[in-house]
Amino acid sequence: MTSPPQAGPESSRALGDASATGTAHGRAVPEATVARLAVYLRMLGELAERGTETVSSDELAAVCGVNSAKLRKDLSYVGSHGIRGVGYEVGPLLRHLESALGLTHRQPVALVGIGNLGHALAGYGGFGGRGFPVTALFDVDPDLVGIKINGIVVDHVRDIPDVCRERDVTIGMIATPAPAAQGACDLLVRAGVSCILNFAPVFLQVPEQVEVRKVDLAVELQILAFHVARRHLAGLDSDRSGHDASTPHFVRGGRPAPDQGPATVNGHAVVTS
Repeated sequence: MTSPPQAGPESSRALGDASATGTAHGRAVPEATVARLAVYLRMLGELAERGTETVSSDELAAVCGVNSAKLRKDLSYVGSHGIRGVGYEVGPLLRHLESALGLTHRQPVALVGIGNLGHALAGYGGFGGRGFPVTALFDVDPDLVGIKINGIVVDHVRDIPDVCRERDVTIGMIATPAPAAQGACDLLVRAGVSCILNFAPVFLQVPEQVEVRKVDLAVELQILAFHVARRHLAGLDSDRSGHDASTPHFVRGGRPAPDQGPATVNGHAVVTS
């Protein structure tokens, strides 16, 4: 199966708040906070590998791309507070976030759809190192069923319920074409899988207790294209305002021309020779 590659929740349950995705210490945790907690955890892991023992909120916020006030508020949701004058102890905070995010035990993953994208996902070894080992692969293509990828035999899609139960799969990934995605989702749900990462360009209908995250790479590129276009228009507006300047300068032939002013990048003057 193949799928052309909005990242976000496709279906989520509000717990105490319309934008909440879970609870910690009796408080509803906003979904955006959960996403940032995962980033903090990744950076703490890198700091731990370098032997760093403590980190200030300013330092951790900087490497995570947020401000320190937001970082401290995010960590307060899971009951983690720094030490005044010291900051955060890397090791204990890392373990605390692992527990808060449910990463203290492995989460076996099943992947449905071994096309170009699915094959790349199946061959990626980084999932297992982060506690998400891919333990089951499924497709309908007779040329794929029965082969091994990363040591895992590709089973037929019809075997999803039995295989997923046998291997205690908790998370499913769908990388099928759009028409096949809902059927794959239904089989995963029948197997007891309650969390699904959907790469197919379609919205899935799931029971209330099933959590779905949708990843659409094409939509992400369209969002970036919007920002490219907006910056281009901003540049054109800047050029026009430069031509409207009152002080003329002379061009070849002695004719006065509007002063274009210095070149700018993000509003800052750039000296050119």
